[in-house]
Amino acid sequence: MRIGVLGAARIAPAALVRAAGAVGGVEVAAVAARDRGRAATFARRHGIATVHGSYEDLVADPSLDAVYVPLPNGLHAQWTLAAIAAGKHVLCEKPFTSNAAQAARVRDAAAGTGLVVMEAFHYRYHPLARRMAGAIREGELGAIERVETSMCFPLPRFGDIRYQYELAGGALMDAGCYAVHCLRMLSPGEPTVTSATARTLHRDPRVDRAMTAELVLPGGGTGRIQASMWSSTLLRIRARVVGTRGTMSVFNYATPQLPSRFSLTVDGRRRQERFGGEPTYVHQLRAFVAAVDGKHTNLTPPDDSVATMSLIDAIYEAAGLPPRP
Repeated sequence: MRIGVLGAARIAPAALVRAAGAVGGVEVAAVAARDRGRAATFARRHGIATVHGSYEDLVADPSLDAVYVPLPNGLHAQWTLAAIAAGKHVLCEKPFTSNAAQAARVRDAAAGTGLVVMEAFHYRYHPLARRMAGAIREGELGAIERVETSMCFPLPRFGDIRYQYELAGGALMDAGCYAVHCLRMLSPGEPTVTSATARTLHRDPRVDRAMTAELVLPGGGTGRIQASMWSSTLLRIRARVVGTRGTMSVFNYATPQLPSRFSLTVDGRRRQERFGGEPTYVHQLRAFVAAVDGKHTNLTPPDDSVATMSLIDAIYEAAGLPPRP
């Protein structure tokens, strides 16, 4: 598989270039950026053969099988749609689009094409996430009463694109999309937002630097997501599920190849299980290639993305903020 990269993004080396070195049959073959010089520097540094002068040229390159989209959030839908129209498979960074309506447009464009369009929730393809989801699906905890997920990290650079409303920025979009997606994965069905509270930027009150939301789950349970890029909670990446038979607690569900912890208490008996090994990005890229080959299920397809973006839009509305444009 020959993949082209749209943009010399900071995430691309870990998420794709280094992962490709660990996955057989994958070549990162081309890159394009708004600044051709920046793309050329990126290509030299990472051994990429072709530099295109524009995103349009890369998407149209007939030698490429797939396109990786690590652009700012507000550009995801536009270039995913362009890649689909060009007959390319797509691995698109999260959040999938700016809002649910855009996600639905991408879903509809991909339907019936035979193309794999995967949202890059890399953690979902790691054995830890499979174990977490399996514990819920197999009923180990009994009926689910409470699900809590968080993704909080410090980003005090308020001029960063991740704080720009026009580029679909905000803590809920950048950090919170993990917490929202993980909560959906651990819920017995699609949750409904009951309330949300945002902490916003002084210079642009449309942009959240932190967000907390309360939800109700099918069956009567409740949920809570916490997300921040700048708040009193500097670092918190956790998931916790309480059921009628026990509790599951996970520290660092997002990058479990780094220090992480999984513990399960069922019927009063507690055990810990270890997960590590290959990076989540390697698992994701291997799954993407296998999905293209028809050998693996796409766990984060556009339908899943529409549900995630719908919940994000609903949280913004409950917090009194507009969905991202």
